[in-house]
Formats: sequence, C-alpha cells, structure tokens
Amino acid sequence: MKRLVLIPICFLALAVPVVVLAGGAQGGFDGVVSSIESRYHVHAQRIPFLGLISLISHKATSGGVSGMHVAEIDDFRADVDGEELNRMVEEKLGAEWERVIRETSHSGNSQTLIYMHPEGPQMGLFVLDLDGHEMDVVQVSVDPKHLNESIGKYEHHHVDSSNEAQRADESD
Repeated sequence: MKRLVLIPICFLALAVPVVVLAGGAQGGFDGVVSSIESRYHVHAQRIPFLGLISLISHKATSGGVSGMHVAEIDDFRADVDGEELNRMVEEKLGAEWERVIRETSHSGNSQTLIYMHPEGPQMGLFVLDLDGHEMDVVQVSVDPKHLNESIGKYEHHHVDSSNEAQRADESD
C-alpha cells in the first residue's frame, strides 16, 4: 500500500522541474513578445478573443487562415539594433523558422522581419514590423494553395489593344 502512495509523489517530484523549466524556456510567438517587452521595457497589447477570431477565420476561409497571434506595442521609443533584434527573434522562434525578409531603414527606426516555417500542408508566417514608434508582431498559419487561389482572383490580365481592335473590326 505504501508503494502505491509513492508513485504519485514521485510523479509530482519529477513533473514539477519539467513544468518549471518549460515555462522558463518560452519560445515561439510568446517568447519573442516577452523578450521584446523585457529587453525594451515596453508592454505589448494583445487582441482580446483572438482565439475565437482565429477559429472564425479558419471556418470562413475554409482552412485558409488559422492560428493567428497578434501583439501591438504603441509608443515604442527605444533605440533598436537591427542585428540584436534579429538574433532575439531567431533565438526565440527556433531553427525551423527561416527568415525570408529583413528590411532596416538607414535611421534604424523602421525594421521588418518576416519568417516562414512549413506546418504540414500549412505555412507558418511570422512578421515583426517596427515603424517609427509602433511595433506589430503577427504570427499566422496559411494554406499556400488557398492563398494562391485568393490572390489569383485579383490578378490583372494584360489585354492586347491591337487584338481587341481587330476583333471589333471582324465582328462588324
């Protein structure tokens, strides 16, 4: 009987360090936002009910968009070293994320970082945009096929005006 009591106690003794260590090594979107808040002494605003909004967008787009995370930092006054910011984001996102765009203005007050990461049939996108005194951090999962179809609806098709005139003459 005493042995059966030891099993839950041993389980708890092993689980507590794992939970504590996992919480301290926060990564991904939340890790990036927390690191920015800590490093630059700012507070990120998160959109309330974003989980519900993400679920609705997933249904509305037939699975085209899901897993949205958004944080906005207003009144961002700190000087930002682009290299340091890039390293911080890469460290927190992890090696599976690949940076596809890094744009930094000469003055340094505008920074844009875009990362991608395959998520099965979906593609994870992470965007950090610092523009003046506002920073936006967004992570979303998109279906590339669905996105391509949606963008294709807005493509402009080139019409050769000489062929149009010739067709008009032939129909007369």
